[in-house]
Amino acid sequence: MTTMDRTDRSATDQQRGAQNGQALISQNAIEQFLYREARYLDDREFEKWLGCYADDVEYWMPSWGDDDMLTEDPQTDISLIYYENKGGLEDRVFRIRTERSSATSLPEPRTSHNISNVEVIERRGDLVDVRFNWHTMYFRYKTVDPYYGTSFYTIDFSGPSPLIRRKTVVLKNDYIHHVVDVYHF
Repeated sequence: MTTMDRTDRSATDQQRGAQNGQALISQNAIEQFLYREARYLDDREFEKWLGCYADDVEYWMPSWGDDDMLTEDPQTDISLIYYENKGGLEDRVFRIRTERSSATSLPEPRTSHNISNVEVIERRGDLVDVRFNWHTMYFRYKTVDPYYGTSFYTIDFSGPSPLIRRKTVVLKNDYIHHVVDVYHF
């Protein structure tokens, strides 16, 4: 199938969805959004990356407990990262840009984010819950570190551009050698 065939079919599917009173959010549209967010991190375009997030986003990376179970509540349990809204992410970007991040200093790290197994968990109108696996290669100080895990997003497709409303990152290899930051995941 050519790119044109896929584009034509996607447009036809969207028209059918619109006739039924619903806009169809295709798997391709979801994946392209996820790839774009990852590219912004790899290219260190943090301001564009922030544009992928709603103002009220909850960004959470639970930690693994001594019982090898994930923490369940970011308000009462220890988390690797937790921001209750976009302001926390904006602060991280400010710290990265001004070298006030303990995870970032010169030379700047290089990353390569790879996404696979994108699965739609639930559709609720313009909100889509997705689950996917990821693998990030991180290079700094002539050393390569791999990070891998699973992420769960709620993406809002109601506006002109999709926005992440909730992001939960499960880091599977949590025995790490140094401080991590948002661009690792």
